[in-house]
Amino acid sequence: MLSRSEKFAFDTEKEADITIGYDKKHHEFLLKNAENFTEKDCEVMSTGKKFYNELLNFDGFMLHSSAVMVDGKVFLFSAPSGTGKSTHTRQWRKLFGERAVIINDDKPAIRIVDGKIYAYGTPWSGSSELNSTDFGILQGICVLSRSEENYIRPLDQSKAIFSVLNQTIRPADEKKMDKLLAVLDKVVSGVKIWQMGCNISTDAAQLAYDAMSK
Repeated sequence: MLSRSEKFAFDTEKEADITIGYDKKHHEFLLKNAENFTEKDCEVMSTGKKFYNELLNFDGFMLHSSAVMVDGKVFLFSAPSGTGKSTHTRQWRKLFGERAVIINDDKPAIRIVDGKIYAYGTPWSGSSELNSTDFGILQGICVLSRSEENYIRPLDQSKAIFSVLNQTIRPADEKKMDKLLAVLDKVVSGVKIWQMGCNISTDAAQLAYDAMSK
């Protein structure tokens, strides 16, 4: 986590809002029970869980998704592992060049600050370790699936909240769960949620951008 976090260092005398200690119990549990997990994997998972739980106290949560930012606006693409969300956001890089920045390839943070909804890069970015310190206004969230033909359509609010909930951690603590649901309700009400079937092409990226940027 040290190498992942160095770019996020900030020189300030202000006291930190969140302090992430080493959770030896959780680390050892993962190492013992998670198949093929290395020591480094356990460190990432343990610290990520601590950060996620604390982030709920600041109107935020992490979403399993790949986040790409174009011209200051962030587009999130969420899907189960192996579906192709990272492959899709790489097409945005091909399409937009340096205008497109992948701020996190696995677990960006979403926060509501002063009534606005933002997406942020975090050090917890999956095996690719592709992340940045950038953040921007959250323009939309898209739930991806594979398809030979490209299509995109909006999800109604009742389906949207469950689609987002399925790609984040559900806290066991009842009060934490209440906080998550409260933030989710505001995000789904304030940001359009989309469903998309796509192939591996820049045409798919263009279609997503045209729909979601309006």
